[in-house]
Amino acid sequence: MSSSDNAARCPSPVVSSADVLLVSISQEELMNSGHAMPEGKFCPICCLPIALPTGQHSVLKPCCTKPVCHGCLMASELAGMGDLCPYCRTPRPDSSAAGLALIQKRVDARDPAAMSLLADEYQFGTHGLQKNIPRAIKLWTDAAQLGDLGAHFNLGYAYYLGGSHSMGTVEQDKAKGILHWQHAAIKGHHASRFVLGNLEFDDGNDELAVQHFMISTKMGDEDSLNMIKDMFMEGFTTRSKYAEALKGYQRALEETETTQRAEAKAYYKNGNDHDEDNNGG
Repeated sequence: MSSSDNAARCPSPVVSSADVLLVSISQEELMNSGHAMPEGKFCPICCLPIALPTGQHSVLKPCCTKPVCHGCLMASELAGMGDLCPYCRTPRPDSSAAGLALIQKRVDARDPAAMSLLADEYQFGTHGLQKNIPRAIKLWTDAAQLGDLGAHFNLGYAYYLGGSHSMGTVEQDKAKGILHWQHAAIKGHHASRFVLGNLEFDDGNDELAVQHFMISTKMGDEDSLNMIKDMFMEGFTTRSKYAEALKGYQRALEETETTQRAEAKAYYKNGNDHDEDNNGG
């Protein structure tokens, strides 16, 4: 048996989730990783990337915690699927309580996306839940340990700001907050990358800031594009960098565009309401 066969058959050493959250990330790894959209930003039906911000171009289903793009959602409606989820065929919940029950079922199954979604509900006290920041942070922590990028992003703010922002649940720890954003960024989380770019800009590291913004711009993040534009206008970066950002942004948008999605935009604009059964996630 070859060494490659052994590698394929033998599992990698297990690293505890708590250790994973504390692993430092080198500058080289940070800047060379996370240049592609993560799996959670793709529609599971058409398998195409969803334009950012994904919440404006898709619906996150509480039954399966999958983001279904508006194009596939429209197609399912026109095909007569009615209130069934286009992905898992679960009937649409008829109340907030029913929607929360679906999310809780996924949480019980250790679905990190569901944990993060339920944490968001506790953060804002929506859909019948009382606002509970400590509960939200616990759920984000569990989700982050399982690899959820949005959970890392939210924990970044919880630790970076600390104190009243987390209702005393965690003490302020800026280094740990930044580490959460870095862990999300190297997996393709555009919002975490944007935050890191802003931190570098605030510290006077203009070139590094542009590198961060360029990565998220080429994923289709308009906020990052606007930052590069502002930096160019104020003399912090070059015209060629801004031109590169514009081209990268346009290319990212084109990768999300389809005839079906264009038709869906007109379809919903004309009074056909897409469902909101994602409980605001």
